[in-house]
Amino acid sequence: MDISTIQQQIINEFSAFDDWMDKYNLLIENGKDTPMIDARYKTNNHLINGCQSRVWLHAEYQDGVVRYTADSDAVITRGIINLLIRVLSGQRPDDILAADLSFLDSIGLKEHLSPTRSNGLVSMIRQMKLYAQVFKMKNADQ
Repeated sequence: MDISTIQQQIINEFSAFDDWMDKYNLLIENGKDTPMIDARYKTNNHLINGCQSRVWLHAEYQDGVVRYTADSDAVITRGIINLLIRVLSGQRPDDILAADLSFLDSIGLKEHLSPTRSNGLVSMIRQMKLYAQVFKMKNADQ
């Protein structure tokens, strides 16, 4: 499934709720489905800098696509990283790098996060795109 289709699915899920407490609950529930990072990657090398909570992110390149796994010590943050993984995992590096992630504005997430969580969101996106850039460069010769 392409990135824009997945983003639209998420927008539809969140549009079912008017109240932001219900949307936070959806975010928390989504976090339970996060592809869990292997314990061996829960190290300082895999921590995302700039997040208020601890967030570990690992990426692998397989069959031309990037696959992400993650974990966080905060339920809201785990929900946020899960949304990003849903959209970006299983995509080609070029598609990840070109993704605008407009669904974050459409569901109102950015405006309902604290400044520190907003910074963390930006850091998560930056790290996911950095992994995609590295995989793109590593595999350009193949």
